[in-house]
Parts: sequence; structure tokens; C-alpha cells
Amino acid sequence: MSTVIPEILAADSITAWSDEVDVVVVGFGIAGGCAAVEAASQGARVLVLERAGVAGGTTALAGGHFYLGGGTAVQNATGHQDSAEEMYKYLLAVARDPEPEKIRAYCDGSVSHFDWLESLGFEFERSYYPEKAVIQPGTQGLMYTGNEKVWPYREQATPAPRGHKVPVPGDTQGAAMIIDLLVKRAATLGVEVRYETGAINLVADADGTVVGVGWKNLGKTGVVRAKSVVLAAGGFVMNSEMVAEHVPWLTEKPFVLGTPFDDGLGIRLGVSAGAATRMMDQAFVTAPVYPPSKLLTGIIVNRKGERFVAEDSYHARTSAFVLEQPGAVAYLIVDAEHMERPMFPLAPFIDGWETVEEMADALGIPYEALRSTLDSYNEHSARGEDPEFHKAAEWLEPQDQGPWAAFDLTLGKALYAGFTLGGLRTSVDGEVLRDNGSPIAGLYAAGATSSTLAQDGKGYSSGTQLGSGSFFGRRAGRHAASRSS
Repeated sequence: MSTVIPEILAADSITAWSDEVDVVVVGFGIAGGCAAVEAASQGARVLVLERAGVAGGTTALAGGHFYLGGGTAVQNATGHQDSAEEMYKYLLAVARDPEPEKIRAYCDGSVSHFDWLESLGFEFERSYYPEKAVIQPGTQGLMYTGNEKVWPYREQATPAPRGHKVPVPGDTQGAAMIIDLLVKRAATLGVEVRYETGAINLVADADGTVVGVGWKNLGKTGVVRAKSVVLAAGGFVMNSEMVAEHVPWLTEKPFVLGTPFDDGLGIRLGVSAGAATRMMDQAFVTAPVYPPSKLLTGIIVNRKGERFVAEDSYHARTSAFVLEQPGAVAYLIVDAEHMERPMFPLAPFIDGWETVEEMADALGIPYEALRSTLDSYNEHSARGEDPEFHKAAEWLEPQDQGPWAAFDLTLGKALYAGFTLGGLRTSVDGEVLRDNGSPIAGLYAAGATSSTLAQDGKGYSSGTQLGSGSFFGRRAGRHAASRSS
């Protein structure tokens, strides 16, 4: 792996073009597939270059959540009122460095995008999963997948569940079905896909307009001439040098979520043409403590015995706060009344103790501090209050029935996993932008190669990668196709 920026090729130095098309898409994950299908539906001649032997990218590993709202058919069928305005207010509140125009477009177009996804040939189940979980265990079509009901966001926007799950049971590869449908739709529209063919350079005119892509396939090389190029080649979590440069803490102990091709190539190709980047120091990382959701009635403390986060937070938000604690050490503590062993514990069970003092001593936490934290929590939760962290009342229950148990959320003990969130700076239509905000003519980006909704680990909601990747992939494809007309 490397942080080296590829050389950009001068168009006037190309003596022979292998192909001439309207739009070249680099990568066939959710973003690239949607870009290709949308561009082709506008009448463009589209070629997709995919380094792997099959379509899918990291999308094929995903559970299948799409973050959609504003009054989708599933929301309406399950009695959950939502509006584009409330969705906008929420996503604006949780974004680290928001781009309001993008968030507004995503929210205003969410219902029609939901309909478009279903037009590919499947239907989100019109059902709701009410429990707090990482992903629905079955085929339920809707659940909460973010911090909508967590303070302060529940006061900034009316909460609504927006995690729409593809109807595939289980917690992995649910989105692979969407990829299969995109491959079929692309074929119907005449899109050509070349597998085991990777982009290696961009080609530009003297004025900087991108006019093609250099490629490599099993030792063969060539150059495609195109009126537009869409970069949708994934993130950079598998490039250890880029991770060390931009998100060094992610190199320490978490597992990384991605494919070998999430090596930052798309980002580096964009930079070679003069692109700016955003959010490169941000990553999603998590080691969920739920399900079972009953555990969230407990308290999470650092090694000083202090609470530092509302325990009902979305799992990545909790994890992001854990990593900020001294030594990235944290424990989830519950009493006998609320103890339940997870089926797949990512935060391992440590032990149980008859007294709080014994537990404090075993965990290396100052006893008086832990006793004070527990007493305060128990006193307030008995009244349905949490004045310090505002945990929702439904998760407030005293932890005063010994013995007590602890789970280890410490980095290096719990099984954290993560992926990068930064990428190329883009417009609302996927145009790749320079530092001064001007678009690089002929160049687009979408999915994990770009930075779209500007979320960090504390504000991330499951489904925004697939949701925004597919939504802005379509916009990029549409705008790219317009340059050929």
C-alpha cells in the first residue's frame, strides 16, 4: 500500500485510446453501480472498471441498512410519522462539519430514492423492529439506527426510525442482494462492466479537464477516453500508510471493515487532478454492548469510576466516547436484576462480585468514586431522571441488587471494528471540487471515495453509507451523463 499520488496523464500524449465512451465509472459497489445505472438511463454510453472479479465492493459485506426518511412507505405502514424537515434537522445536528445543501437534497429526495430502490426489483418489508439492536435479526423493514432518541438530538428533531433493512435475515451481506439487482439493471441498460480491471491514472487536457482513465488488466494496459469519470472505488481503511497518516489511532487495535480494494486509490486519483479532501481524520468504530438491550439500563464508567456517556446512545457514539477516556478503558456495570449474557459478546464479560467494593478492587477503580457514581445513578434513575447525561427514561433502572457484573469495553479487550469516513470534497451533484470550491470538469466521486454527510463516529447512523452512497451515486451519474448530451 502507498500514499503516493498517481501521475496524471496528459491527453495530448495518448497515441491510442482503447475505448471511447460517455461515462467511465471506477468501481462497482453501491455508489458506482447506482452511478452507472443512472447515467445509462439518461442515454449515456457507460463503462465500469472493477478491480475485483465480481461486483459488490464493501457493500457486499454490509448488513443492508439504508438510512431513509421523510415519510417512506415503510414508515407510513408502521405508523411512524416523519418529514424531510425533521430528517434534515437531525442529520444537520449530528454532522461534524455539515454541508446543508447536501443534507437538504438527501432528505428532500429520500422518499423518491426509496421508491427507486424498490423499483430495482425488491420490497422493504412493511414491518418495524422495536428493540435496540445493531441490526434487525430477521427481515423487519425498519428500526432506529442512530441517536434520534438520544439527548440532545431528541430535542432538536422529532425522532423517527429511518434504518430501512433489505429483506435478508441476519447481520451481514444483506446489501449483496442490491448489488445483484444493480448488475442486472446495468446489463439491461447496456452498461459494460470489465472485472479484474483497475484504474491506474486519470487523463486530463491542458486546462485540467478530466477526459479519461488509464487501466490495467492482468498485465495489459490501455486508456479509455470519456466525457466524464466517476470515482467510486471505496475508502482507504485497508491502506495502512494512509490510515497511519490520517487516522493513526485506527492502526492500534481495532479490526478494519473493508475489502482489500479499500486502499484509497479513488481518493488518490482525485487528488492527482487537484481535488480537495474532507474529514480524512474521521472514522467509524464500534464494539456494541447490545443486544441484549437490557444491559443499557446499567452504567458505563471509565477507570476513574465516572460515567461519561448516555448508555442508550447508538453503539458507535458510545464507542467513540470510550476511546477518549484515559487509556481507552471503560466498563459496563449491571446488577443481578439486569444481567444478561450476549449471544455474541464483542465486549467480553469479566466477572461478577458480591459487593461493589470487591468489583472496584478487581477492576482497579477507586471504590469511593464508583460507589458515589452508582449511588447517584440509582437515586436519580429511581425517579426516572438522569440530570448528568439525560439517558431516556425507558433505560433508567437502579442497579442496586447485588451481585454486580462487568463487561470490558476497553480498547484491546473489546472487539472494536471500524472504517474510514473521509474522502474527496464534492458538490451536491458529485462534482469533485478543488480547495477553492471550483469543480474539476469531467470528474465526479461518490460513496466512500467522497465525503458526503460529514458524520463522525459520534454522529454516525447505520445506513447512511448505503443510503448516501446510492443517492449521491445516482446524482453523480446523472450529472456526468449530462456532459455527453
